[in-house]
Order: sequence, then C-alpha cells, then structure tokens
Amino acid sequence: MTPRQQRLEQQRSDILQAASSLIAQRGFHGMSMRDLAEATGFGVSSLYNYFASKEELLAELQIRAFETLIDAANDSLKDTHDAASRLYVFIFNQVRYFVDHADIMRVLIHEAAALPAEHRQRVRTLKEDYFRIGRDAVAAVFAEGCGPKDSARGTVEPVALDRATYSIFGMINWVWAWYEPTLHGTPEDVARSIHSLAMCGLVARCPATPTPEQLPGSLAQRQVSLLMNRPTATK
Repeated sequence: MTPRQQRLEQQRSDILQAASSLIAQRGFHGMSMRDLAEATGFGVSSLYNYFASKEELLAELQIRAFETLIDAANDSLKDTHDAASRLYVFIFNQVRYFVDHADIMRVLIHEAAALPAEHRQRVRTLKEDYFRIGRDAVAAVFAEGCGPKDSARGTVEPVALDRATYSIFGMINWVWAWYEPTLHGTPEDVARSIHSLAMCGLVARCPATPTPEQLPGSLAQRQVSLLMNRPTATK
C-alpha cells in the first residue's frame, strides 16, 4: 500500500472499531451516523466517503471479523497436529479473540438480522467456512474413538458431529457475556475448561484430557489481530 492508502485504511479501521462499541451499547438501529461522527471526530458527511451507508458499515465489520477469525485459526492450527491439541487451539483462539473484542461478539451475535440482503450471503459463507474449521477439529477427536459411530459403516455420524460442534460453539460464543478476568482466570483457563468439557463432559477424571503442560504453549506468545487484518471490499 502507498502511505495514503495505509492512512485511509487505518481511518476505516478506526471508524469500524468505534462503530462496534456504539452498536454493542445501543444496538444497530439505536446508533446513528451522527453518533459515530461524534465518537470518531469525523464530520457526518466525511463518514460517507468511507462507507456508503450504515448498513455497509455493519457488513464490513462482520466480514472483516470473520476473515480475521478464519485467518487466525488457520495460522494457529498449521503447526498443531494431534487431535486433542487442535481442538484446544481452535477453542483458545476464539476465546482469546472475543475476550479482547467483546463488542465485536455482541455485534456478531445480535446484529446478524440487520445485515442488508446483498451482504448476507457473503457473511453466511464466511460463517460456514469458520464453522467447517471447528467441525474438522471435532471430527478429528471423534475419529480417534471419542465420538458416536454409524453402526453400519463404522464412521462418525454427521448429525452427531454437527451437534457436538454447535455445542462447543455455544460455549465459546457466550464467554463475552460472563467473563471477568478477576473472577474467571485467563483466556487460557477458560479455553482449558471448555476443552475439558468438550473432551470428557463432566466426569471427574478422563485420560483423554491433556494437562496444561501438554497443550500447545506457542499461542500465548502470538498477538491477536485487533479487529481487522486486511482491507476487504464488501459485495
């Protein structure tokens, strides 16, 4: 990028960051472009030089958030090979992201219905791509003998796999609503708890649950992207 393009992209990112906070506080329909102008220091008319409408802004916010999650998950998983660790890495990656960006999680959960029709398919495709990454991590654990099998073929039942994957997403997606660092520990602690439940339910002891020392430690040294990791053209 040229210096001018970098400056414009930073300004777009700043606007999106401010918008995520306002939408989380007031809801999409409760936030006005005038509110956003006051929060960012831009004039109302200037905002329209970056986003053609409030709806386009919401679409860009969701698209970039899911692209960031997908890229971060793929990057974190590329050097992790055993099934239990891959599931932990996936869980930890998302927990850490949403602990740092609780406003984004609120927007992703509560404002999907506000997306304009022309952007819904793009966001839906990204959601499906991200779900597939999580589903593959769960499938690898199932394949090692931990999941229900189709009695006729000896393979993992697709419906059972989907149920388990959605259940794990359900645990991860609502961390933002209750997490307090002083009460609940670090993101690593939360990820280990979710991982343990996913692996062994509520049994007191389970040989399939690795110790903290056995789980990948390299993630703790990696920086999570802020909100966006690259420019994206909405479609």
